[in-house]
Amino acid sequence: MRRPLKHKRVWRPDTRYQSEAVTRFINAVMWDGKKDTARKIVYTAFDKIKEEHDPLETFESAIRNVSPLMEVRSRRVGGANYQVPREVPQKRRLALAYRWIITSARSKKGRPVAEKLAEEILLASKNEGDAIKKKDEMHRMAEANKAFAHFAW
Repeated sequence: MRRPLKHKRVWRPDTRYQSEAVTRFINAVMWDGKKDTARKIVYTAFDKIKEEHDPLETFESAIRNVSPLMEVRSRRVGGANYQVPREVPQKRRLALAYRWIITSARSKKGRPVAEKLAEEILLASKNEGDAIKKKDEMHRMAEANKAFAHFAW
C-alpha cells in the first residue's frame, strides 16, 4: 500500500518584506507561541542591519552561506554503525540554517536578542560567525566519512 502524500505547507509572506523566508524565520525565532514578540525581535534586528546594508539581501545571503550541502546520517550495517554522508534536502537546509543562526545568537550573553541576531546575520553574510563554524564542522564530518558513501542507498 502507498504511503499517504505529505501535505506541503503554504507560507504567507510577512507584512513588511513580503518574503516567505522571513515568515519562516519569525516562526523559528518564536517561543511559546509568542509570535508578536518574535516578529518584534526579527524586525528590530533587520532595522539594525538596515543602517549598513539591505536587510533582506543580507538575510538571504546569510541563509545561503549557512545552509549545509552535506550531512552525516547514522546507518547500521552488519552490527556496526557508520556515519554515512548524504546530501541535505532543500527544506532541511533552510531549517538547519535558521536554527543555527538563532542558536548562535541566543548563546551570546549580555545584550538584547535583536542585537545579537542582527550581528549573527551580518557575520553569516560575510561567511563568519558561529553558524558558519557549525556548517563547516558538518561538512568536515561528511568529508571525513566519505569512505562510507557507498552505504547510502
